[in-house]
Amino acid sequence: MLDGRSCLVSRALPSSCEQESKWVYMNYHLIEEVSNGKRHLEEGTEEEIRERKSTRLSNSHVNEELNMAEGFSTPPVDDSNKEACGGDQSDLNSLIHPLGRDITINCLLHLSRSDYGALASLNRSFNSLVRSGELYKLRRQVGICEHWVYFSCNVLEWEAFDPNSRRWMHLPSMPANDCFMFSDKQSQAVGTELLVFGKEVTSHVILRYSILTNSWSSGMVMNTPRCLFGSASLGEIVIFAGGIDARGTVLNSVELYNSETGTWETLPSMNKPRKNCSAVFLDKKLYIMGGLGSNVESYTCGEEYNLETKTWRVIPDMYPVPTVATEPPPLHTVVNNELYAADHAEKELRKYNKENNTWVTLGRLPERVFSMNGWGLAFKGCGERLIIVGGPRGSGGGTVELHSWIPGDGPPEWELLAIARRPSGSFVYNCAVMGC
Repeated sequence: MLDGRSCLVSRALPSSCEQESKWVYMNYHLIEEVSNGKRHLEEGTEEEIRERKSTRLSNSHVNEELNMAEGFSTPPVDDSNKEACGGDQSDLNSLIHPLGRDITINCLLHLSRSDYGALASLNRSFNSLVRSGELYKLRRQVGICEHWVYFSCNVLEWEAFDPNSRRWMHLPSMPANDCFMFSDKQSQAVGTELLVFGKEVTSHVILRYSILTNSWSSGMVMNTPRCLFGSASLGEIVIFAGGIDARGTVLNSVELYNSETGTWETLPSMNKPRKNCSAVFLDKKLYIMGGLGSNVESYTCGEEYNLETKTWRVIPDMYPVPTVATEPPPLHTVVNNELYAADHAEKELRKYNKENNTWVTLGRLPERVFSMNGWGLAFKGCGERLIIVGGPRGSGGGTVELHSWIPGDGPPEWELLAIARRPSGSFVYNCAVMGC
């Protein structure tokens, strides 16, 4: 644990180079300075040091942008760093040479993920470490997680926002595709990936954005391609339930995607076929709520899936507000293992009582946020916060507001967290929260 300006760092991670077995007392600012490119532990001749400094100055505009973003492009790397760090493989094993690889990684885990782009620009060792995803896997193992909000107000453009540092990032544009230009799309974040789903005339398309490479890719295919599904993620996995296939058949099939292995697994089917449903993880179980069995058959029941026993259980009247075919799926999310709902029609925030299967009204949604029968509004859990993303009423377009509340005693008191002025509109097409 890094607490305050200095800390004790244990060698908790395995390594092939065991250089010392004792605890090391060190100052946290050493890592801060390296992450900001201020201190590189220079070694070598004066001429080599001057050459490396010159190279870093020429790339300063790249590093400035990287400091504001989690994604990164691979900057030019000075090969003299390799020689200065001690030869062919010593920098790969040590990263920060006097500390050793294990201690360095232990410290880097506690940096903000928005600093990892700058770290990747230091040399090939840091670049390889960040792009491999190893830091994010280790962060998940020790329980370190930062949540960022991703949303789209233009069919091919995405913005990202870090609620803690109030930093913004503009993602690269999605590859042009007619299915994203002229039809609805869905999104889900899992691990270090943002997945965007679209439907062509007779097929489905999935685009994947990776924060490790700051780029989009295609080629993913579900076992049963679908749209209008319910989905929820937990760590490195995401589960997709229901929806409709290319022929318009409402599905009860379910499948799981593992972002670490890149594999799809078909799970046991739900009891009822449903589309336009919502999905959340609660108590490490998957819950599917609301939705439609057809355009005229609306569900108020929910279903619970136990990942350990791989079984489904129907929960009558879990969400008593009927789903309407012309409206979006119910707006549900989870914060601190508590389930919340945003009723766009009544503009009310509600909380689920798990003990007696009832809902309690907590208060009002932000008055300024506007939606069109629920469309254009996002309601998400982001770490310990509830987040509502939408365009302000009467704004005339061009801005999106992010409102936040940390649940506690009493009615919600919404804070205007940020105003996004870059989007080309105020209608939120898609929104997802990535925690890693």
